[in-house]
Amino acid sequence: MLLAVSYGSPAIAQLSPRYSDADGDLVADRPADSERWRDPRILVFAYTPVEDPALYSRVWDEFIVHMETLTGKEVRFFPVQSNAAQLEAMRAGRLHVAGFNTGSTPVAVNCTGFVPFAMMAAKDGSYGYEMEILTYPDSGINSPADLAGRQLAFTSPTSNSGFKAPSTLLDREFGLVADQDYRTAFSGSHDNSILGVVNGDYEAAAIANEVLRRMEGRDVVRADQYRSIYTSLTFPTTAYGMAHNLVPHLAEKIREAFFSFDWEGSALQREFADAGMASFIPITYKQHWQVIRDIDEANQTIYNCD
Repeated sequence: MLLAVSYGSPAIAQLSPRYSDADGDLVADRPADSERWRDPRILVFAYTPVEDPALYSRVWDEFIVHMETLTGKEVRFFPVQSNAAQLEAMRAGRLHVAGFNTGSTPVAVNCTGFVPFAMMAAKDGSYGYEMEILTYPDSGINSPADLAGRQLAFTSPTSNSGFKAPSTLLDREFGLVADQDYRTAFSGSHDNSILGVVNGDYEAAAIANEVLRRMEGRDVVRADQYRSIYTSLTFPTTAYGMAHNLVPHLAEKIREAFFSFDWEGSALQREFADAGMASFIPITYKQHWQVIRDIDEANQTIYNCD
């Protein structure tokens, strides 16, 4: 199966042989042969899968217009329904600019030629989110140890906070192994997991708290509808970037679109205010995703890219 994730293997993921990395920055180089460069008539942009893609289409409208102005291209928002669909679209060349969630960014880099260069941050340059394990108020689950014999919802196997980080910490810190010591379910998104907990469909769920803050800001959920029983260290958030094989002048304009966008009064500012985000900052995969690669290494994770 394309882009399948495996655990317990002897080595972690490496860049697919379809790509080269002559400069050692761990991401795919632009092809040396200019005949392989792409200059699409229409740019396709996708944000990481969410519960309501139509809502996020509106959230990104002003940014998309800004990118159109700078690139001279029509830009279309692609409302992806799953991480797998987003990854496959980038690999197949149907997706040119994207925001990949934290955990799927290594898959996108290694298997699809995704080149991340930006991340949302607060005005002071701080960034990141924490993984939290939530339960509903009267579940009887008061700590991660209480998950023994109970149910925990994950989002998808490629998600950092929705699967890789919580499954690792439950094993290493509490001796709880997924599908042995507790039952699992996969909801498909952080939104679904959070709603599943507050509605009693899941006994507990591992989620990214930046999504929780945004849902609270939109009055989708209230703080009295859940309890947090674990909060992790801080992780990098969604990585924004583009396909590795875009023509240089277009790639430069796409980068410029992110770093010159005026957040003040925008729908992006309103949507991400509860998470404290107020700008895009430059990042590198090699530096900022080190902690995520360490988690993958601890899990002995490989990605079957081809």
